[in-house]
Amino acid sequence: MALIHKFKQGNDYYVLDVNSGCVHIVDELIYDILDEEVVPNKAEVMDRLKGKYNAEEIEEALSDIEELLAEELLYSGDKYEHIARNDKSKSFIKAMCLNVVHDCNLKCKYCFAEEGEYKGRRQMMSVEVGKRAVDFVIKNSGPRRNIEIDLFGGEPLMAFNNIKEIVEYAKEQEKIHNKNVRFTMTTNATLLSDEIIEYIDKNMGNIVLSIDGRKEINDSVRVRYNGSGSYDDILPKIKKMVERRDRNKQYYARGTYTSRNTDFYKDVIALANEGFKEISIEPVVLPDGHELALKEEDLEAIYESYDKLVKEMEERIGTDKEFKYYHFHIDLNGGPCVYKRISGCGAGHEYVAVTPSGDIYPCHQFVGMEEFKLGSIFEDNFRDDLAMEFKDAHIYNKPKCIGCWARFYCSGGCQANNYNFNKDIHVPYELGCKITKKRLECAIALKCKYEEKIM
Repeated sequence: MALIHKFKQGNDYYVLDVNSGCVHIVDELIYDILDEEVVPNKAEVMDRLKGKYNAEEIEEALSDIEELLAEELLYSGDKYEHIARNDKSKSFIKAMCLNVVHDCNLKCKYCFAEEGEYKGRRQMMSVEVGKRAVDFVIKNSGPRRNIEIDLFGGEPLMAFNNIKEIVEYAKEQEKIHNKNVRFTMTTNATLLSDEIIEYIDKNMGNIVLSIDGRKEINDSVRVRYNGSGSYDDILPKIKKMVERRDRNKQYYARGTYTSRNTDFYKDVIALANEGFKEISIEPVVLPDGHELALKEEDLEAIYESYDKLVKEMEERIGTDKEFKYYHFHIDLNGGPCVYKRISGCGAGHEYVAVTPSGDIYPCHQFVGMEEFKLGSIFEDNFRDDLAMEFKDAHIYNKPKCIGCWARFYCSGGCQANNYNFNKDIHVPYELGCKITKKRLECAIALKCKYEEKIM
């Protein structure tokens, strides 16, 4: 089992203490001494490194390591396993993906939702279903005061008038039940108008605006039904939407990279150069054999893009060209919630998706898989057994995750990806793991560089 993780980023050597989250920037000598699974043995180290370093240098380095060991900042123990294995508490739903429409006005070539159909038929959520979904999440939120509702599709703005009624209903209900309901929306931006932009800015806590970077990349995959690209239409609309958001309101310019643009570093920079400060370009997840699916042979180019991105972002720290990249923005201490480190997004027990017909699934990526249907908002038939299965699918019940250094940051990966590739939510999606580990190394290095520059 990995107790520490060593890696080199640029010219620097990093050591992550897996269980505590402490990060150490070290010299080459200490880097060479440390073993990822075993506390260094003085005699073994002396023998192994005697040809590269003199004995005095090694002695001094070992002394420094001893101090870190005494302070439990290196090779620290796991404090969370007993919590996860003995947790029999009831889960309460804190977030819901509201699929307000199973339809879309684009025909993106990598769409997991079959252009909005989700293995079913095109359908818009009625106001009645939306209201019942709000009632459901409030009822099942238990003592949680804060509730997140993601407005999703297809393209949710195709149901804009219904959305307005659902949001107003939620505002009424949150006061009655002493809850705080925060709405977010993911949109392809094609339907943004002055009226909609004003409404979104006022009512959405976060807005995710889909654009895939460079015009040539975006227009090769994010296409209309007639095959034409969407870039020239959506870019000015997205810019207008972002201009309305003040510094206290979240947004992301969010894209996807595929086998067609493993040099996605260029897409991130293209968005940054357009003035966007919050950017996310994420790896596509598609079945093997799909023309846009990422493959093992793409990893070298993907890693190179992440390395270039770290270097570019480091150079921009403290300038007016600085920006945030979603997957590089991490909390090295794992955030405020221990359980989130262990179980991730909470799909299936803390987070659910509701379809236009009112069916409940663990998340939007499980929609249409009948074996994962949790129930219906119209019936008292929620499958607590399936919810518990998802709750128990944490890192300590995933054999490949238990010994992995990245386990507290990826939390065992996406349950839907795990199932789609391995037919088991307990078996991680391997290519995704490799990409995530590289991304985490870059994020850790950049975090350290940022703290160095602002101190």
